[in-house]
Amino acid sequence: MSDTDRALAKPKAPPAVMISWVALALMTTSSVASLRPAPTMAVYGLAAIFLYLVPAIIFLLPTSLVAAELASGWEGGVYKWVAAGISKPMGFLAVWCQFAMTIFYYPTLLGFVASTLAYVFNPALASNGVWTALVIVVFYWSGVFVSSRGTKGVAGLASGGLIIGTLIPGALLVFLGSVFLAQGNPSAAPMTAANLLPQWAGLASLVLIVNNFLSYSGMEMNAVHVSSLKNPAKEYPKSMFLAMGLVLLIFILPALAISWIVPAEELSLTAGVMQAFDAVFAQFNIQGLTPIIGIMLVAASLGGMLTWLAGPSKGLLLISREEGYLPPFLQKLNENGVQQNLLVVQGLVTTVIALGYALIPNVSSAYWIFSVITTQVYLIMYLLMFVAAIRLRRIDPDHPRGYRAPMLVGLAGVGFSASLAALLVGFIPPSQFGGQNPIVYFLIVAGGALGLGLLVPFLFYKLRKPSWKQPGQSDQPEQPDQSTQPEVTES
Repeated sequence: MSDTDRALAKPKAPPAVMISWVALALMTTSSVASLRPAPTMAVYGLAAIFLYLVPAIIFLLPTSLVAAELASGWEGGVYKWVAAGISKPMGFLAVWCQFAMTIFYYPTLLGFVASTLAYVFNPALASNGVWTALVIVVFYWSGVFVSSRGTKGVAGLASGGLIIGTLIPGALLVFLGSVFLAQGNPSAAPMTAANLLPQWAGLASLVLIVNNFLSYSGMEMNAVHVSSLKNPAKEYPKSMFLAMGLVLLIFILPALAISWIVPAEELSLTAGVMQAFDAVFAQFNIQGLTPIIGIMLVAASLGGMLTWLAGPSKGLLLISREEGYLPPFLQKLNENGVQQNLLVVQGLVTTVIALGYALIPNVSSAYWIFSVITTQVYLIMYLLMFVAAIRLRRIDPDHPRGYRAPMLVGLAGVGFSASLAALLVGFIPPSQFGGQNPIVYFLIVAGGALGLGLLVPFLFYKLRKPSWKQPGQSDQPEQPDQSTQPEVTES
């Protein structure tokens, strides 16, 4: 077949879809912020501000500002950034790590959805493994169906889920907490300057702070959608700054509101957000709102899941079409320009995990270890991103950037150090490990992180074939997914 015939046979690209910078900010916020940790952090009262601000300063701020500069100068997400700053193989490793961490993220998130729905309909179902597996499978595949319709639908549902299931319930908590104090009731948690800092408990305190670094992970993920903005250079940084503000407000204010009303002894570290809402509503005799809030929280979780479905897999797909890193079957796009086959294969793995979680006894400790492994894998991506940002400033300082982060080398250095600290702390056995041999825990986590984060992408890289490259895509990696590209010409 001649080049002309191939061009004529090529299917017509779907119409371009644009999203606003506010919608992108809401998508980013929905993929990061959640009310789920609010009861846990409320136990620390006023010190929750410190526990969130420190990670925000040394992790969230560097991540957001560095990603803003990279995205405004290099379209294509973390692969393009790391490939330009370090090398193409390292770029593939970075985007793989961003994608691979979602393998256990979806079952965790949808497990929360299952327990929340159980609390709404029948609390006894919360400990029912079959119910949990059913919810995970049904909602994940529903998410795949929605994501296959294109980015515009994802942006709308993710933004709607954030507003309905996070911003409104969070604002309600803050309002009720303020009313509680305005009525003359004393705060359940002391609100004095002496309580601004948490009590130091050695390594456990360090683990607590570092774990909050991971609460902010994902700020860079939606940079892959930067080309869907009308003016990426100006609008993407604005989107990141708005998302940063919203994330901090969502994490801090609801936690404080709960600490005002509910005593710490009634909020164990394992208490769920539904129990916290129920306790707050009980103070005002409006417990009938609890099931409604449950449905709203489910909406937020599903919006966040859709954002994660749309982001990392798209980034992996774009560079795989350009460089031939994945087999053609996994590169195939549907009529909406969405990587449906890649999502389906990921869904099969998610389904297996869900069934195992439901059917295998005493799976919680193993499930925790798998979650830690995927977190370690994700932190590899952050380390590569910060190194790439520093090198790009040095080797290509004149490259057009719509936004230049202030003191980028210092910011990236702080972010790199914070990420490395989180990576190292991940090898410390938590209490969930049951006091078993820490060396065994270390070997399991290290082996899993090396396997998932390094061995699998290495095999894909070594087994790649020239025939896996998509013709005509090497110079325009964004071209395949026209659902998120600005329209340049009309046919």
